[in-house]
Amino acid sequence: MTQALAAAGCEVTLLLKAQVKTDRLVAPLTEVPGVTLRRPYEERLLADLGPRGLTPEQAVSLITRLDAERRFDLVVVRGRRLAAIAAHTEALAGRLWTYLTDVPQTVADLTSTAVAELTDIAVASRFLLCQTEELRGFLESAVPAACGKSVLFPPVVVLPEGVAGAGEPHTPLKLVYTGKFAPRWNTLEMTELPSALEQRGVAAELHMIGDKIHRDSPDWAKRMAKALEDTPGVTWHGGRPRAEALSLSAGCDVGLSWRDPEMDASLELSTKVLELGGLGLPVVLNRTPMHEELLGADYPLYAGEDLDSAADAIALAADPEVYRFAARRCAQASARFTLERAAERLRGYLDLAFPQAPAGTDPARPLKVVVAGHDLKFFTRLADHLTSLPGLEVRMDEWESLRAHDQYRSKELAAWADVVICEWCGPNALFYAEHKRPGQRLLVRLHRFELYAEWPRKLDIDKVDAIICVSPYYADLTRERAGWPADKVIVLPNWVDVEQLDRPKLPGAEYTLGMIGIAPSRKRLDRGLDVLDELRRRDPRYTLAVKTKQPWDYWWIWNRTEERDYYERTYRRIQRSERLSEGVVFDPFGPDVAVWLRRVGFMLSTSDDESFHLAPAECAASGGVPSVLAWPGADTIYSKRWVHQDTSAMADAIHAIVSEGRFDAARRAAQAEISENYALRRVCAMWTDLIVSGTVPRPLDLDRFAPLTAQ
Repeated sequence: MTQALAAAGCEVTLLLKAQVKTDRLVAPLTEVPGVTLRRPYEERLLADLGPRGLTPEQAVSLITRLDAERRFDLVVVRGRRLAAIAAHTEALAGRLWTYLTDVPQTVADLTSTAVAELTDIAVASRFLLCQTEELRGFLESAVPAACGKSVLFPPVVVLPEGVAGAGEPHTPLKLVYTGKFAPRWNTLEMTELPSALEQRGVAAELHMIGDKIHRDSPDWAKRMAKALEDTPGVTWHGGRPRAEALSLSAGCDVGLSWRDPEMDASLELSTKVLELGGLGLPVVLNRTPMHEELLGADYPLYAGEDLDSAADAIALAADPEVYRFAARRCAQASARFTLERAAERLRGYLDLAFPQAPAGTDPARPLKVVVAGHDLKFFTRLADHLTSLPGLEVRMDEWESLRAHDQYRSKELAAWADVVICEWCGPNALFYAEHKRPGQRLLVRLHRFELYAEWPRKLDIDKVDAIICVSPYYADLTRERAGWPADKVIVLPNWVDVEQLDRPKLPGAEYTLGMIGIAPSRKRLDRGLDVLDELRRRDPRYTLAVKTKQPWDYWWIWNRTEERDYYERTYRRIQRSERLSEGVVFDPFGPDVAVWLRRVGFMLSTSDDESFHLAPAECAASGGVPSVLAWPGADTIYSKRWVHQDTSAMADAIHAIVSEGRFDAARRAAQAEISENYALRRVCAMWTDLIVSGTVPRPLDLDRFAPLTAQ
């Protein structure tokens, strides 16, 4: 992490946990430009340092002290206990980049206490750095506060220059293990491999590098030490500097990362596997979904649970052809985890966290911006972006309800602001229009909800600089209904967090349709069922996943007789239909949409009407395909290739894409379209230009996106 941050352009201070007894780990860092090591023991930074290193409390105390001396832009912490204490340190809130490894990795371990602690960490962190997609998905599913903050930071492979394996197996075959010696790492069993291979006619020797023997069980630790010292065919090299350990490994033939089956559910990826692969060595390891994703299901050196299965896999590696194939797979996998890739990834996160000041602003005299409204959930990410911009000072006026607010604070903010953004065209817009100062600019975002209410008729449009709608159709409808000047009503689309949503699809995703939010009845779940019914008639693998609150969760819906009747009819249809009863899954409503979308290939939009409907765009950003019924204005948001006239045409299009093998091409086209038009970064830039300079975005040209054709 330290090397990657330095390579990304940061000045890095690394606070060491313990006294330096050997410089095997820290010596290489002293040569990295921009890296400063702080040694609490040698520098006597605290008076009460114990023999086992800093406690988490002491570490946070020192971080805050160093921060007071020279303020850090970001603080990277690793370790759940340390992160929890840092999360409750107000001075560090918002600057934490928390690297999560020692978190619960099973549902059984996710106690209410653990979830509460992880929630506190997520709230206080700018980013949660997750080693694997599996860990990120598990975390977001359990901790809603992690959604939108969890980003990937996979293991980083840094290899000494010029060090590589021979590319061919030796005789005898040289096996190598590096790391700690612990029961679940099968290190004691590994010492039996030379004997097991001899029985298979394969001469072999085992080289073990490391000096950390776990002593939770004194008897096991004693047996492990004896096996390292006395087993024929086993050479124990002890602890070595990292570069030397890698050089020793490169002189061997096959790496070992064979572990107890209990470890198969781990959400972490072994750095040792990647390092050995980077050296050109094939690795023997357990067959798990994560390893199959990394190396392929046909990788030849997967081991089973027992010693014989591991020996059988290693014996295969004695065949030069198998050896070269496995070594090539491991090298290709390792190439995705270089220091350069890590630095590039971090530069992207740094750009998000520390954007440049917009043109036309002066950080020394920032533009003063107020965001006002009773419900800011649709504006939160935009507000986060605006708040992060040098050259803007943003204050929030969050109303308790549509009409209830602190009038004194609102008047104070109206007098202070250069630019006011009213989220919702409600009483908040009327208030700020009434108190608008000369030279001040007032921007009002209007949603479908307000268009049919009383407030637009009461708004003094002469006091408003721009009415913002999310789609061209609703902009035209607003001009028509309100009678406002055409140039006052502009279009700024909804945003899609493409970077968060772009995740690998799960196998079989092309057969899963999705719907998000099916209440009230105008969302037309029944039409979605029509599509599913037709598709399952052709292929029973099609299913419909519905992520939603239920209609009875909304009192204002369930109290209406016609709404209740609709859902009773629709749900009864699912229960009684042979094709539908096994084909519909209801998933709970929640912010973990990015995780859920990994299994969804097509997102249905079958509503009577929508102002924008974000779900198909989110699905496209995730690598899926939008499937949109031609509700009014749909073709002003999505290109015509995703818009269908009826449910039969929708089903035909979906099945054609899947059955003709065009799913990958379709989803790439959809993702490119949505990224180009609605990516969060692009929409944030549009808002910034409007706020700073009054620049109105140009209309989208959806006609230039070519229709999909059979290939």
